[in-house]
Amino acid sequence: MSDQSLLSPTGLDIIFALLGIVVIASGLLVVTTKQVVHAGLWLVVCLGGVAGCFLVMSAEFVAWMQVLIYVGAVVVLLLFAMMLTKAPIGRSDDLDSSNKFVAAAVAVATTAVLAVLFVDGYWQTMVDVDSASTGSAEALGEAIFSTWVLPFEALSVLLLSALVGAIVISRRSASATEAADEEEVAG
Repeated sequence: MSDQSLLSPTGLDIIFALLGIVVIASGLLVVTTKQVVHAGLWLVVCLGGVAGCFLVMSAEFVAWMQVLIYVGAVVVLLLFAMMLTKAPIGRSDDLDSSNKFVAAAVAVATTAVLAVLFVDGYWQTMVDVDSASTGSAEALGEAIFSTWVLPFEALSVLLLSALVGAIVISRRSASATEAADEEEVAG
């Protein structure tokens, strides 16, 4: 616990807050844009901002894993999935839903509950970023492969099943498109 007051922010606190604003703004743009490719690019900005937050917290290893895995792999997978399924690249009004007000109300309520829980749990906690083990690869590996090994493995199975599902859906839609094209040519 540090002697620093919670009401006198440091330069790192200000950078963290600014990155948080960038993450929230780009996250909102991901879900509100009407162009799928732009949503993917805003997702890159959002995940890059999260990596920046990890860098501010002296968790360099986690920050670079965020960049490599999420920005590098997941966004590329998203863009390849759009190309394979022949999703509309330009502006599409099909991306709008009539349930947007209900979805916004649920999102605001969920955010409020999470904010209350977060503030209640951590409002007097200060993180000591000067310690050597904060964010080190050794400390992270110890945590992942001892305490969090089951969720880590469950996540890998979930990602694998999502990839297989995406391949099955893209193949099914491609064969349906070919059948429709053959009917059009024959008719």
